[in-house]
Amino acid sequence: MVTLTPIIIQGYPFTAVTVRLPKTTLLTVSNEKGYIMCGALDVGLLNNVLSDRKIVAGRAVGVKTIEQLLKSPLESVTMEAEALGIRVGMSGEDALLKML
Repeated sequence: MVTLTPIIIQGYPFTAVTVRLPKTTLLTVSNEKGYIMCGALDVGLLNNVLSDRKIVAGRAVGVKTIEQLLKSPLESVTMEAEALGIRVGMSGEDALLKML
């Protein structure tokens, strides 16, 4: 099952996506500039193999809900995210606000 939920963070719109799969759930929150995602995100792949795409993204591990994804510290971020001031340890919510 796939659930799309519009969310507002400090007055700014984002889209939350939950994909329920056998034995796991994929979580993302995004806008037109970038996204944060659960541990399924491969930041190394984005930075190395897909670096020409300049993807702005961050990864939080151990999260099971969109709320946890927003509140948890990011474990890794892409180089493009770092260029926007998004840092490892920053909450998902704070990282999304840097993507405005």
